[in-house]
Amino acid sequence: MTNSINEFDEADLFFVIGSNTTAQHPLIGSRIINAVERGAKLILFDPREIPLAQFATLHLKQTFGTDVALVNGIMNIIIQEDLYDKPYVQARTEGFEELKTMVARYTPKVVEQITGIRSSELYRAAVMYAQADKAMIVYAMGITQHVTGTDNVKTLANLAMLTGHVGRPSTGVNPLRGQNNVQGACDMGGLPGVFTGYQRVNDPATVKKFEDAWGVSGLNPKPGLTITGMMNAAHQGTLKGLYIMGENPLMSDPDLTHVEHALSNLDFLVVQDIFLTETAALADVVLPAAAFAEKQGTYSNTERRVQLAQCAVSPPGQAKADWEIITALCRRLGMKCDYACTEDIMREINALTPSYGGITYERLSSGYGLQWPCPNDTHPGTVFLHRDQFTKGKGSFLPCEFKPAAEIPDDEYDFTLTTGRIYYQYHTGTMSRRVDLLEREAPEPLLEINPEDAKKLGIRSNDVVEVESRRGSMRIKAEVTTRVPKRVLFTTFHFKESQVNRLTNSACDPVAEIPELKGCSVKIRRCS
Repeated sequence: MTNSINEFDEADLFFVIGSNTTAQHPLIGSRIINAVERGAKLILFDPREIPLAQFATLHLKQTFGTDVALVNGIMNIIIQEDLYDKPYVQARTEGFEELKTMVARYTPKVVEQITGIRSSELYRAAVMYAQADKAMIVYAMGITQHVTGTDNVKTLANLAMLTGHVGRPSTGVNPLRGQNNVQGACDMGGLPGVFTGYQRVNDPATVKKFEDAWGVSGLNPKPGLTITGMMNAAHQGTLKGLYIMGENPLMSDPDLTHVEHALSNLDFLVVQDIFLTETAALADVVLPAAAFAEKQGTYSNTERRVQLAQCAVSPPGQAKADWEIITALCRRLGMKCDYACTEDIMREINALTPSYGGITYERLSSGYGLQWPCPNDTHPGTVFLHRDQFTKGKGSFLPCEFKPAAEIPDDEYDFTLTTGRIYYQYHTGTMSRRVDLLEREAPEPLLEINPEDAKKLGIRSNDVVEVESRRGSMRIKAEVTTRVPKRVLFTTFHFKESQVNRLTNSACDPVAEIPELKGCSVKIRRCS
């Protein structure tokens, strides 16, 4: 997030796209609702009638996979109507003329044909966003989990810069992270091409710095594989071993039949987790890890805030904190690991990671946490990014042309299936499905289908239906509802009883290699 959660309280307008906020991030969702009730406007882009829609000033239902065309169309109107922030664009950005030329092709009529959104509604959304004093773009995995996910994000950044809605309080481009401490994992090098703080593994000076700190030489400067890359390599037999921590790809990854074959093809699989997940059940070795309340450490949340958590109870049995397991393993492999406690690790982070330089245990122990970048121990932390200039100097407009989804419904697979989350369950259900109260509220998966489609197919609520894609099939109970538009089906991925990711598409964004989990083509029939 460029900005902070508290800033939601002062925003004039929210531009929410690709986020079922009340289900996925309910506390942030409540901030948006409270702000709207105090007078802020809400533009919601979502094909489904999600709970946030009842609070929306304007709810526009785009066709799945058309977000680039949609946002380009909004920018077309803003430029044509002379509503963009000229002083900001001139002083703080570059590449405007290229953007202007490209979006000129995305007229309201063209965009209506692609997205299904009427020109008049698109015009209203563009004017509302451009004329707001403090407008916040909010998105989640409904933007990123597409073959055009990177283009989706670039286009939203273009829109924010075009209108001067970045680098000021209660504005910005604000992605909501999908799981607890995902932001922290990325910050600490949990990506294939970076060390901590997004320092590139192929930068010689950076490599030298880490080699000196760790007392090693010859660190590989070549970026590693992404999750989808690992699964493909395992399936092909070129990846022989895999160490999985706190992840359950046999539920969360697309095309689960492919994932099963990949994991089964490994010579050696280690899983480190707090429960015996579906993935852990396949492992050669399971390392029992401590849960959040059973260990000390920091969490970096969606607004870049680093907070310190203390151990409340002892881990059960042989379970250990993740850092203890990794340290013990490093020592067995002959690497020098002198960490005696988590504070030792944080001191190393302070020394090697510029953005975390001033985030010490001493400072974290005394307050609400600190937001990076926080380069030294007197820095207060950064509430919002890009105040005076962008990190690179001027912000670059990066025009992106619309590209269709990897799969488009045809005569055989004539529905679009999309997936998401519900309020009462969490991710692959590893934790939430062990809670009796949550199971009582949401004990099984349901497949949403529009009443008109259901009538044509002879389907009623609670009928068992079979849904099939080019990769697999599943059986699931139907829920007939107007929440979804015609020719669209929706369900969640929390439930092992109906594994929707046996159907989803592993086609990936070419840059980030994130799979297109948010849309695939399927057919459906009622089971007799």
